Amino acid sequence: MIYNHLDILNLETRFRANFINSLGGFKSLVLVGTKSPENQENLAVFSSLFHLGANPALCGIIVRPNEEKQNTLGNIVNTRYYTLNHINPSFYKQAHQCSAKYPEGISEFAQVGLNAEYVEGIVAPFVKESRIKFACELVQKIDIELNGTFLIIGKMIKIIVPDEYIQKDGFVDLEAAETVTVSGLDSYHTTQKMARLSYAKVDKPVVEI
Repeated sequence: MIYNHLDILNLETRFRANFINSLGGFKSLVLVGTKSPENQENLAVFSSLFHLGANPALCGIIVRPNEEKQNTLGNIVNTRYYTLNHINPSFYKQAHQCSAKYPEGISEFAQVGLNAEYVEGIVAPFVKESRIKFACELVQKIDIELNGTFLIIGKMIKIIVPDEYIQKDGFVDLEAAETVTVSGLDSYHTTQKMARLSYAKVDKPVVEI
């Protein structure tokens, strides 16, 4: 089947959402923990996390159109801090449930049975059950006029990774940590590594490392 621009526009809404979301392949999956100025905890599942740079350590997430209330966007803008927590097979269903539209002021932590964890110097809650997690400080919010979404750029200020998952060259073994990924909106996956490959150079063949 071949779809042109008009075909895509005319697709049934839910079919189009599943179809387009699946085309990008596997995505980074995290729970974003925030806290409002009134100390109300919030937890939301995101599949839009991406790397921006290592020096300084920056990452981005895309936030859908939303009023700046006691939700992920509002809490990040108002407090400037948030956490990103990897998801494991032991709680991926609870993570998915965080996408439900709970009323403002209701803590997803309590509703789905996950535990908030606090680290000194970080106002936003981490997910205690998560094995790999990091906190960010908001450094830039970019309005994307094309579809009303927002690009949130954060500077990593606290990283929590057990030593057993960090290899000698700094590579984080996500497979050993059982980090879960997602395709589309609701298909969760564990991974199987094929190989790590050597740094590509024009005068040397690629080898496994």
